Amino acid sequence: MSPESVISETNEIKIFSGSANKRLSKRITDHLMIPLSKITLKRFPDSEIYVKIEENVRGVDTFVVQPLCRPVNENFVELAIVIDALKRASAERVTAVIPYFGYARQDRKTSGREPITAKLIANMLVAAGLDRVLTLDLHSDQIQGFFDIPVDHLTAIPLITNYIKKKNYLNAVVVSPDLGSVKRARKIANMINVPLAILDKVREEPNVVSRMSLLGDVQDKSAIVIDDMIDTGGTIFKAIEAIFKRGAKNIYVYVIHPVFSEPAPENILNLNVSQLVTTDTIFIDKNYDNVKVLSIAPLLADAIKNIHQKKSVSTLFDKHY
Repeated sequence: MSPESVISETNEIKIFSGSANKRLSKRITDHLMIPLSKITLKRFPDSEIYVKIEENVRGVDTFVVQPLCRPVNENFVELAIVIDALKRASAERVTAVIPYFGYARQDRKTSGREPITAKLIANMLVAAGLDRVLTLDLHSDQIQGFFDIPVDHLTAIPLITNYIKKKNYLNAVVVSPDLGSVKRARKIANMINVPLAILDKVREEPNVVSRMSLLGDVQDKSAIVIDDMIDTGGTIFKAIEAIFKRGAKNIYVYVIHPVFSEPAPENILNLNVSQLVTTDTIFIDKNYDNVKVLSIAPLLADAIKNIHQKKSVSTLFDKHY
């Protein structure tokens, strides 16, 4: 751990954890060499959420780590209540560290009489008293504009790219599993200097992929599939099938957010790939022999430190972890 990662004057900053990913919160504070601040989180018999800040936060720069993962609604309400508790306790600033932003796929109207739920979530967090957001690899970049407060949008691409370079895959090709992931996949392909292939998928309904076509060559190559998340796994499993049919020698899957909704957890156990690599934005409560988890804690810790010390966060975009 480098000395520059340590925050001095720890009485001026406190980091709290919600219930969603306490392990990540502890890794962040360990990296910063400060204790995780004390908070009580309980559920009443009727499932209402009770929160109490167990430390003095008057005039303190506070951060709350809480991905909006399953159970999404409960974790969101808990985050809003913690924000409210901190503001009522006279915290100087409250920053929500949201490694995975739930509802990000509901960022626009695709047909009449639909909500734009991602915007609603942003409005509700600001109404709760939130001052700033620190998040990672939003499903849609434009969600940053849904907030009327500062948003620091980090990416795990350098972390993933650095890991790929260390693996030194032979005759590799980066594959985007859909058109929405092309920008991310092309950036990684350029960083590791390999060609890009693109799968074009057709959906009949949400989370159900009916067919795929491939643009590019994967014959006898090591295919590196890049996506922002695995939810039910429909896209990735169809992509793997399509890539193998077109002659790929090996497949390595890289996703940033391990949402792992059913039936993904069971299918991942039998996933026909050499390795699945993801990050700890969401806590994985099962052990998988074929899954490698990279920690984004150092990246988030450095961002928290820079925000607290009023330094640039963009300098972290190309830093290798």
